[in-house]
Amino acid sequence: MTIKAEYIWIDGTEPTAKLRSKTRILPAGAELPIWGFDGSSTNQAEGHASDRVLKPVYSCPDPIRGGDHLLVLCEVLNTDMTPHSSNTRAGLVEIAEQFAGQEPIFGIEQEYTFFDGDRPLGFPVGGFPAPQGGYYCGVGVDEIHGRDVVEAHLENCLTAGLGISGINAEVMPGQWEFQVGPLPPVEVADQLWIARWLLYRTAEDFKVAATLDPKPVKGDWNGAGAHTNFSTKAMRESYDAIITACESLGEGSRPLDHVKNYGAGIDDRLTGLHETAPWNEYSYGVSDRGASVRIPWQVEKDGKGYIEDRRPNANVDPYVVTRLLVETCCTALEKAGQV
Repeated sequence: MTIKAEYIWIDGTEPTAKLRSKTRILPAGAELPIWGFDGSSTNQAEGHASDRVLKPVYSCPDPIRGGDHLLVLCEVLNTDMTPHSSNTRAGLVEIAEQFAGQEPIFGIEQEYTFFDGDRPLGFPVGGFPAPQGGYYCGVGVDEIHGRDVVEAHLENCLTAGLGISGINAEVMPGQWEFQVGPLPPVEVADQLWIARWLLYRTAEDFKVAATLDPKPVKGDWNGAGAHTNFSTKAMRESYDAIITACESLGEGSRPLDHVKNYGAGIDDRLTGLHETAPWNEYSYGVSDRGASVRIPWQVEKDGKGYIEDRRPNANVDPYVVTRLLVETCCTALEKAGQV
């Protein structure tokens, strides 16, 4: 008996990487082997030395094919088995292991937009819908577009065993969000990449496209982000640790060091309007969706909890954003003796 294993990897396209996948037929119950691919077709090699290696790092049931078939997330390696330059997971694994004792966990809110041809789903041909206001968490065919795709994607993620914690319609027509976590850094990033692949694959069956473009419609429309909720054991026990983490993200060159790695086109989205802070200014505040980092009101009330970095774009690499937050905040907490 055989199974179909869909090997999924992140390519080398810049400034925003794409997902790629191909199918391997394996004996049922077999160990997932390394595999290869043509890196010259994925911006990961030149034609004269094009072989690259796929190393399985995470697998789950394939909800599209069903049965015992699998989705297999892979790291990309060079042929000498070192991480390829496009492999950002390797860097996260190192930092996550270094600070594992602080027990960092994440919840990532993935916003995205459906497109029908060259216009967002729900936008009339040659024009615009009513202004923003009623679409967020709305109901009714006049305000909600694509719910059938969203429900199918949610079911596929749950069947795959992913840690999806919710969905909701967003501020612009055709714009939605799903949340992954709370999970440790490597797990949340692995599962977000699989959830993204399932989003694109599910949308195929409905003849619509899903995009992580951070500003899919210019003008007075909300962009799409990946708000990243983060805490450590100390932050879940102490408000002082919450403040230390917030302060650390604003020190020196840190704000720009983070923002430049938070997704291509970030200056189009982080304008100071539409529930964002300006990309070149850092701020934090309680219950403030116009701040770079929000402290939820209940966190202040309870004196412990988590913070929300509102700056990452929808197209951010989750391996990079989780690595940066762990490295910055955990280092500061360690120096402050708050671990």
